[in-house]
This record gives sequence, structure tokens and C-alpha cells, in this order.
Amino acid sequence: MGAHEIRVFGDPVLKTHAAEVTDIDGALVRLAGEMVEVMYDAPGLGLAAPQIGIQKQLFVYDVGDGTGPKTVVNPTIAESDGEWVYDEGCLSIPGLYVEIARPKRVHLTGVDLDGNEVSVEADELLARLFQHELDHLHGVLMFERMTAEQRKEALKEWRRLQLEPPAPSRPKKRLRLL
Repeated sequence: MGAHEIRVFGDPVLKTHAAEVTDIDGALVRLAGEMVEVMYDAPGLGLAAPQIGIQKQLFVYDVGDGTGPKTVVNPTIAESDGEWVYDEGCLSIPGLYVEIARPKRVHLTGVDLDGNEVSVEADELLARLFQHELDHLHGVLMFERMTAEQRKEALKEWRRLQLEPPAPSRPKKRLRLL
């Protein structure tokens, strides 16, 4: 991995609200490129700047649809509706997957690295990815999206994972708690 490492649960930077980006310059474009590399190395579908310790409203993503990685700066969700329950994981909480209910559809707005407006109607996996990354920009981790019982079990599993990291060849445990 490059100069950036993914911060994990317990790092206070993950609980901090990221600052709005006021200038899209060469440094921000380079940062987005570095974030894409970190995301692919992890591997993951999305990565928010706070996950590598950068407190800026920015995330990158690639859902493997053949269009390549994308960057959204200062994103917001303008609308959401429906509900979709899905096993959610996080690069900052490696090895843990929990069924979490989130809106099924969202309308994401923001700007790209050229300063052009971004407006995306997303559903299911892409909608979940957008919501998850925006949570990171607001200092929210998936533990806060769980029910009390899910959180209790997930934290117990997280502690276990910290004591005995799973071997690379072993499948990751998925908690089904809804």
C-alpha cells in the first residue's frame, strides 16, 4: 500500500465530521488517485477520505460496472426512499459483516474532480455504498446503524477478531442478526 493506511475502528479520526472541500486542485486530484489505489488494494468498493485520516468531504468508489473509479466531492443525499436489508461491511472494520437496513434508493449530488455537478439516482448496492461513504464523512460508523442487539453481537465479534485475526484463506464471518 502507498503512504495512506486505512484507519480502523477505535481511531478517533473516524468519529470526526469532515470539512467541506473549498478548492479542487492538483493536490485533491492526486489524493483521489491515491485513495483509489488504497481502495483497490484493500479491496473495497468505496473509500471515504476520513478512512485514511484526511478530514475532507470526498469519497471514491468503483462498483465494478466497467466504468472505472469515480470521485464525489462534497456529496449530499437529496432524497431517499424504500428499505433494503443487506450484509454490510467496512474497510475500517475489517472482517465484520452485518445485515443492516438502509433506504433502497437515493439521489446523490455533489461535484466531480473537474468541478462538474454530479447527480446520481442509485438503488440497492450503489445506494448503500453512497450512504455508507457519506456516513464516514459525518463521523458515523456502521455500528451506529445497527440495532442494540446487533451492536452488542458485532462488538463482541469485533473484539474476537482483534484477538484472533482470521487466516487469509478462511471465509469472513457474516452476522445475520435482523
